Amino acid sequence: QVQLVESGGGLVQAGNSMRLSCAASGSRFPINNMGWYRQTPGNERELVATINNGGRTSYVDSVKGRFTISRDSAKDMAYLQMNSLKPEDTAVYYCNAVVVSLAVRSYWGQGTQVTVSS
Repeated sequence: QVQLVESGGGLVQAGNSMRLSCAASGSRFPINNMGWYRQTPGNERELVATINNGGRTSYVDSVKGRFTISRDSAKDMAYLQMNSLKPEDTAVYYCNAVVVSLAVRSYWGQGTQVTVSS
């Protein structure tokens, strides 16, 4: 069982930056993909950014050029650097980890609130 713990959320003014961290523990196998998702009330969880174990990244169009995902595989950590934040970035942000062994398993953190004020 993989445990994911997010940190770094809070309240920030529009235009400023914030960095989220995700610490993974308990995996018996290497973590393949790590990602960040976000969700607002009444909406489905949205993929924000992912990074695989080769360092390849992908982003939703709305954050391209503003957000950067990175990971430290040796420490099983993932980060989301968010710059030029906008009020529409306000959401609960969730860390996700995918482990591929005999089966594909997806794990989630508890989420961290990011609120961007205008």
